Amino acid sequence: MSTVMAADLVSDDDRSVAADSWSVKSDYGSNVEDEQRHVEASEILSGGNFPPSSDYSSDKDVPDANEVEASMLGLQSYWDATYAECLTNIHEHGSASEVWFGSKVMDATLAWTKGLCMNIYQGQNADNSTSSKSELTDSDNGLSNLSVLDIGTGNGLLLQELAKQGFSDLTGIDYSRAAIKLAQDLAARDGFSYIKFLVDDILESKLDKKYHLVMDKGTLDSIGMHPDGPAKRISYWESVSNLVASGGTLVIASCNNMKDELLQEVETLNRRRIRADGLHQEEGGEPAVFQYLDHFETSHDGDGGSHVFLVAFVRK
Repeated sequence: MSTVMAADLVSDDDRSVAADSWSVKSDYGSNVEDEQRHVEASEILSGGNFPPSSDYSSDKDVPDANEVEASMLGLQSYWDATYAECLTNIHEHGSASEVWFGSKVMDATLAWTKGLCMNIYQGQNADNSTSSKSELTDSDNGLSNLSVLDIGTGNGLLLQELAKQGFSDLTGIDYSRAAIKLAQDLAARDGFSYIKFLVDDILESKLDKKYHLVMDKGTLDSIGMHPDGPAKRISYWESVSNLVASGGTLVIASCNNMKDELLQEVETLNRRRIRADGLHQEEGGEPAVFQYLDHFETSHDGDGGSHVFLVAFVRK
């Protein structure tokens, strides 16, 4: 699959529109709310719980001393060192790998995503996912027929939990070799050796398969913390759009992007793709790439913790 460079995708109008949608604006103009969410996101991503993901292009330069601390989360070297340390702790001390964002967010993500997929598979309205998912059993929910890709899989524990829910065609990618080694070792230890883990950079993905369900649990947050975050996010959306099958679902879990911000980025992608394809969208017509499906909100540490937003889109 060919890589689309951000510079080739963005017109001057796009830059103006897209600049308003980036939730992390440390070098591009900011406001108090954005800066506060930036701080909260960096604390969560680098804090006590295991970091969620690391998937974007390799760092070429070491940041200077004046860069914000959060920009370290935008460097591959940071994640390589983090996952290597976790791998050492597990093998030498038997330490348990941490659950991404904590068990509360993990459980909420699993329940919501499973219900969403079951409703889609059954041809039901996604708005009824909460009430209807309990009526279906694992034997008839069709989850085993759905291919799943976890972007920035990290320790791979989300895929293990999805396997327990009935999903079986599971793949995790991460650009950190240390993360993939960790995920493979944990999966083998816990009886999930059939889960596939691949070293792959989401911005330069070599995958040639399209998936029914693509999940991002913090990767977009990490990309936004890079000094070149806005340009990398444009490349991210182009790459992800090539990995979701027609009629498939993209679920993004973010502690730094609210629903409306993600909707604006998707709308920018849709307009850019329409223009690139030389198409004219009729009023009320279908978007070129993604359409909003549903959203859910939970918190990191109970009711008073940082919010985590889950937003689902369907690939057209």
